[in-house]
Amino acid sequence: MPEEFAKRAVKAVVPAAGLATRFLPATKAMPKEMLPVVDRPVLQYVVEEAAAAGITDVLLVTGRGKTSIVDHFDRRPDLEAHLEAKGDQARLDAIRHPSEIAEIFTARQGESLGLGHAVSIAEAHIGDQSFAVLLGDEFIDHGDALLPAMIDLQASTGGIVLAFLEVPWDEVSRYGVASVEPTDREDVVRVTGLVEKPARDEAPSNLIVIGRYILPRAIFDALKRIGPGSGGEIQLTDAMALMLAEGTPVHGIVFRGRRHDTGAPLGYLQTVVRLACDRDDLGPEFRQWLVDYVTKELASR
Repeated sequence: MPEEFAKRAVKAVVPAAGLATRFLPATKAMPKEMLPVVDRPVLQYVVEEAAAAGITDVLLVTGRGKTSIVDHFDRRPDLEAHLEAKGDQARLDAIRHPSEIAEIFTARQGESLGLGHAVSIAEAHIGDQSFAVLLGDEFIDHGDALLPAMIDLQASTGGIVLAFLEVPWDEVSRYGVASVEPTDREDVVRVTGLVEKPARDEAPSNLIVIGRYILPRAIFDALKRIGPGSGGEIQLTDAMALMLAEGTPVHGIVFRGRRHDTGAPLGYLQTVVRLACDRDDLGPEFRQWLVDYVTKELASR
């Protein structure tokens, strides 16, 4: 196994520089990654997922108008002093926690030129090891250890490791899609091809790539060698497909747990409802209200 492939991923890159046009006008001034899911922003769940997998070095790739992302993971001495004076230890712990989850670094993407371009900005920070990429608008339920399994798989196979989700065939044109063959491990597949947003009748499978990747450093060279792809942007899928064609092993884990996708309003609302229902402090009362709302108010319309 080449030396760079053998180094276990201990850093993560979180692209969070998109324009979030699907959430306008709310995201004109607020990053979509900072939209609250109950009482924590989406991005905090993402960073917590990375930390739970043993990653303590996280690079946030931000863009214009995203300074609140950096502020959230910094300390607020004035607010801390106010809460401490009130004796509000629970909220004091809550606002200190973001700055303690991981060591946070930031880099700026000057133009929104695609996911591949955002990842390329991390080259100097990553060094000579493999690394994780976690998209900033989706996260895996805390009870499902997808990222640790991906890191373990990449440490043993080298190359690229992706996460896949089975979706209805009429949805494949919205995603990167893989052609795969089985391995001797349950829910682990060998990838034979990748295509970005294929038409339904041209899709090789209904396994879509979701926003978790373990990549070798060689991805940066591949990103430099591809041109603009779908939407005129530098597509990470195209760089991975180039590496696959040149012999880099690519494996995937078919994920069957619970994924929270907040990248569009419907998925965001579903995530808020699910996690509110799960909360010990809010869940019982909120679930009862939800039942009453659906069975009484909606039924009467």
